[in-house]
Amino acid sequence: MSANFDRIIERRGSGSAKWGFYDADVLPLWVADMDFAVPEPTQKALNARVNHGIFGYALSELPILLDEICQRTERLYGWKVLPKQIMFFPGLTSALNALCRAFGKRGDGVLVQPPIYYPFLTAIKNQGRDINHAALKRNDRKDCIGYEIDFDVFEGAITARTNLFLLCNPHNPVGHMHSTENLERMAAICERNDLVICSDEIHCELLLDSKCHVPTATLSPKIASRCITLMAPSKTFNLAGLCCGYAIIQNPTLLEQVRKATAGIIPGINVMGLAGALAAYQHGAQWLSELLPYLAANRDYVIEYLRENIPAIRTTRPEATYLMWLDCSASAIPGNPHEFFLQKAKVALNDGEMFGPGGKGFVRLNLACPRSTLAEALQRMHTALAAL
Repeated sequence: MSANFDRIIERRGSGSAKWGFYDADVLPLWVADMDFAVPEPTQKALNARVNHGIFGYALSELPILLDEICQRTERLYGWKVLPKQIMFFPGLTSALNALCRAFGKRGDGVLVQPPIYYPFLTAIKNQGRDINHAALKRNDRKDCIGYEIDFDVFEGAITARTNLFLLCNPHNPVGHMHSTENLERMAAICERNDLVICSDEIHCELLLDSKCHVPTATLSPKIASRCITLMAPSKTFNLAGLCCGYAIIQNPTLLEQVRKATAGIIPGINVMGLAGALAAYQHGAQWLSELLPYLAANRDYVIEYLRENIPAIRTTRPEATYLMWLDCSASAIPGNPHEFFLQKAKVALNDGEMFGPGGKGFVRLNLACPRSTLAEALQRMHTALAAL
């Protein structure tokens, strides 16, 4: 059965953070989850688990899911991973905090590339580390804004106390996918400066164009030995609330360091998360093949709408993810664009300033919703700007 991504599913009153945080007259295009039902086989598997009626403690490592992850990484990337090299986490944020805790000590530096997903920044601060900003450089095209790496800035941001690099690829919020060449250049700099690489690749299956994702750890065995890769079914199959993600750590020494840093403070995966992840990976391929062109069409719809109706606002053209990064700095918006659209348009977007240097004057838009919802939000934004 084909998925119907145009179907409106009422999420208010369901305990949804995305739909419950703001007033009922606000359209939320902020939190990074999708307004689409999960693949039908996944829902059936979860219903079967509920019908079992017992929800005791789950195995810390479910062998069948570990095997499925190993098979998937080899099938998608030619990457051979062993079950013993996989460590589960309830989510990306807890993993980021654990890794900042695992390497170095208070006052040491952690390298990031802003504008960056804000839990990267809060994780560094939570663990008493210093943020080393290696800001991405604007590289706009005629139709859309874009970003690239300034390698002089990247290496120049590393200090004698930097020991960890938090990489986001595909990048949130700008939707950029780093080329193999650029991944190799960054990895070489990290090797030269003896940095551990934490590669957040949680959006790696949400590819909107004919791109191929290259996991950082597959560049070479030497890079794999200093790399920790974060992946999950949560973004791909809209399972974020089930809290099931994992890290692939092929260096036993790094794996032991992370285990020590998480001992007693990071909970295991619950039975529903394990069941949902397994069903999605085993039976979600058809759903995903239908989802990706819908997301790409939504992206193109936003680009065209802004070009025709709100040309003062420019946007990225994400190669992956379902997130768009909107530059409102040339518009007539007085003050913070997030606050303006929330108050005047009743549209909730993410405030760009939360994403660190380079985020002022920006908002992040989540396009993973039915086209009609997206169209209404854009029309509200247009109307609010026209009223100026």
